[in-house]
Amino acid sequence: MKEINKFLNYQFEFNNKIGIDVKSILIAIAIIVLTSVLLKLFKKFVVKRLQEEDKNKFNTVFSFGRWFLYIIIFLVTLHTSGVNVTAIFAASAALLIGVGLALQTLFQDIISGIFIIVDQSVHVGDIIELDDKVGRVEEIKLRTTRAVTIDNKVLVIPNHLYLTNSLYNWTQNGTITRENVSVGVAYGSDTELVKNLLIQAASEHPSVLSFPEPIVLFTEFADSSLNFKLIFTIDDSFQAGLPKSDIRFKIDKLFRENNVSIPFPQRDIHIIKE
Repeated sequence: MKEINKFLNYQFEFNNKIGIDVKSILIAIAIIVLTSVLLKLFKKFVVKRLQEEDKNKFNTVFSFGRWFLYIIIFLVTLHTSGVNVTAIFAASAALLIGVGLALQTLFQDIISGIFIIVDQSVHVGDIIELDDKVGRVEEIKLRTTRAVTIDNKVLVIPNHLYLTNSLYNWTQNGTITRENVSVGVAYGSDTELVKNLLIQAASEHPSVLSFPEPIVLFTEFADSSLNFKLIFTIDDSFQAGLPKSDIRFKIDKLFRENNVSIPFPQRDIHIIKE
């Protein structure tokens, strides 16, 4: 018994102010193990009552909170065991400052990730636009969000960009979006014919919804053309570029068949001879 007490009271001294005995280390380890068991039971209890969509969000926040709790429990345990925690912080102040500066962006990403998960501004499957980059969200992690672009490239977005940049969520109100194609025709063209041809080009495309119906806006008397905007609805904004391209091909074909010309810019040049 005497040998056991001697072992438990053996102290590791780092300097005159900082020291820790074996007993304090064992107590800290025991409390962390007990906390780990309780956290696992708590996690199991909560996850059973969550919907499938919310389980991944909870696991992400839980993993961050668990390590944060471990650190607090470890420091509190050392302090109650007589270890001078203040002296440890004072001795490592310069190191902690350097590490803090180096990890500043990392913590910004983590905090932003928590905000995204709690606020639910972005979900897996949403189509987002950030810094002129468009992608479908595949995974939301604590530090980054992974999205796949239309050309199947993986886009890894640091989460702090959500707080510092404007984020466009194309599908937060649903996958149905209004798209448009603009075109100009020559002066003197039959505007009613142009309108009918544009509606025909959109209506005949299989990706365009019949309701709401496609509409045509006469937008401008421009310098060289009469400008129109064809507005239509599709149910997959992520693939919007493909039906828009098809509709432009169809418009060009219909215009050629009906002798409607798309003008190019024209300028009159006057040469003054002195």
